[in-house]
Amino acid sequence: MQMPPLDPNVVDLAPSGPVLTSYDEEHVVTYIRLLQAEGQGADWQEVARIVLHIDPDREPDRARTAYQSHLARAKWVTEQGRLLRGAGSK
Repeated sequence: MQMPPLDPNVVDLAPSGPVLTSYDEEHVVTYIRLLQAEGQGADWQEVARIVLHIDPDREPDRARTAYQSHLARAKWVTEQGRLLRGAGSK
């Protein structure tokens, strides 16, 4: 696997299917940042602003949906997809 981009643009809804996608591979760093932020108790609005580049004051529904779908996908990737488990092995 190539090094994923450090700060890629995100779509409004993360993938939700049962297989890893190229989007998942491209957003490994995004997923890690979301999981770390949640683990540290960060405010979802700040995370949406900083990590997802969506302003929750201007687009609250879009920001919330993107945050929730990407966080759910990040959890799935670590629990089921196993994408992040091998990210540091090269």
